[in-house]
Amino acid sequence: MSDLNWQKSSFSDGAGPNCVELATVHNRIHIRESEEPDTALRTTPATLRSFIRVVKAGGLDHTI
Repeated sequence: MSDLNWQKSSFSDGAGPNCVELATVHNRIHIRESEEPDTALRTTPATLRSFIRVVKAGGLDHTI
């Protein structure tokens, strides 16, 4: 995965290693935490959009 062009989130302050990073390849989105660069999630843009909509709507607020 090191050959991917990773981009840090604009919400990351750059002061430490706690950054969300994204890379896109062939209609797939790779997401990783900078402290664990060898572990990444892979999804499609449509699935990520759906997930973000659910989170913004509070659909996961009461899950534990």
